[in-house]
Amino acid sequence: MKVVLALGSNVGHRYETLQGAVDALFDAPGLEFVAVSPVYETEPMGGPPDQRNYFNAVVIGQTMTLGPRAILERSLGVETAFGRVRDEPWGPRTLDVDVIMVGELMSDDPELTLPHPLAHERAFVLAPWAQIDREATLPGRGSVAALLSGLDQKGIWLRTDLPLQPPG
Repeated sequence: MKVVLALGSNVGHRYETLQGAVDALFDAPGLEFVAVSPVYETEPMGGPPDQRNYFNAVVIGQTMTLGPRAILERSLGVETAFGRVRDEPWGPRTLDVDVIMVGELMSDDPELTLPHPLAHERAFVLAPWAQIDREATLPGRGSVAALLSGLDQKGIWLRTDLPLQPPG
């Protein structure tokens, strides 16, 4: 199954955190690396508090053995390892790892809704994803490129000076 994860950081060493997250997500068995997007810098959304811009990226993996819950647990574990604290909704964070999709699975489980319920509205997810998988589709929503073309992309910039590397 194809697995798409969105990464974001706006606290501390943002670029190093994203690279560390890519390495950590694929460090344990069960999830194989496929691709990582370039970094995008994006304005924070959701209102207060005032905070610095995010660095965002998307990674694609594949698994034959991990289910959605195990992928979520791995993602949360990586967030914790990078000091993620969940004390303020929409607040600043060292690392955010969102499970965007796992294969074609659809789920309305409140702990893990699949595909991610807001992915189709977020240019900071769709732009990096479209860059590494031009034929990508979001289950139940359609083409990632078409979804992206319908969004305001103001406040999102490609950072060609910050290339992420495959895990290693």
